[in-house]
Amino acid sequence: MTVKSLETALSATTYPGRGIILGRTADGKKAVAAYFIMGRSENSRNRVFVKDGNGIRTQAFDPAKLSDPSLIIYAPVRVLGNKTIVTNGDQTDTIYDGLDKQLTFEQSLRSREFEPDAPNYTPRISGVMHVENGSYNFALSILKSDNGCPDSCNRYTYAYNAPAAGAGRFIHTYMGDGSPLPSFEGEPELVTISGDIDSLTNTIWSSLNDDNKVSLFVRFIDIATGTWEDRIVNKNV
Repeated sequence: MTVKSLETALSATTYPGRGIILGRTADGKKAVAAYFIMGRSENSRNRVFVKDGNGIRTQAFDPAKLSDPSLIIYAPVRVLGNKTIVTNGDQTDTIYDGLDKQLTFEQSLRSREFEPDAPNYTPRISGVMHVENGSYNFALSILKSDNGCPDSCNRYTYAYNAPAAGAGRFIHTYMGDGSPLPSFEGEPELVTISGDIDSLTNTIWSSLNDDNKVSLFVRFIDIATGTWEDRIVNKNV
């Protein structure tokens, strides 16, 4: 698989939709998670990320302009013990509850499908990071319609054990702009991870389309200690 720079992968289209990047810093010491949202409608663009316990949630920037909270108001990041969950919808809670009941990541998502937003049928993308006793692994999932068919859900899970330093995997909801929006295809993209948390945050934010980007969250987890630091960037301030 060809390794892409983050700049190249993120700027390949004006509308990748929502995206998850999981990986490891170049020095191998930090686990990396990034999640961004974009929007084309006023309702989608009227959002910010705010801290919520050990994770984050989306919130309307101007409550008076919130026309439909379904599919856009949710907790993208939650933490359960040594696991960090990152998703593009309320399946964050589904995964959290499943893992808490000793189900696997994949089993937890069996009750969910792509979003009911015809004709796009936006994929549900999810990730889980496991950092414990100096070890690190992560998995990514995508639930998508079968070539736009609302009666069939295709389920793909990708697991990465001992991920390489300086590399990450990038999955997003759409291949690009369109009507209907074309769902992501193939294995999560292999991308480079470089710099500290501030430089990586700046790289991701500056590489996203200026008109469509809405919010970005980045977390670095120390693999040795399990402690973390976060960055949040909101277009609406």
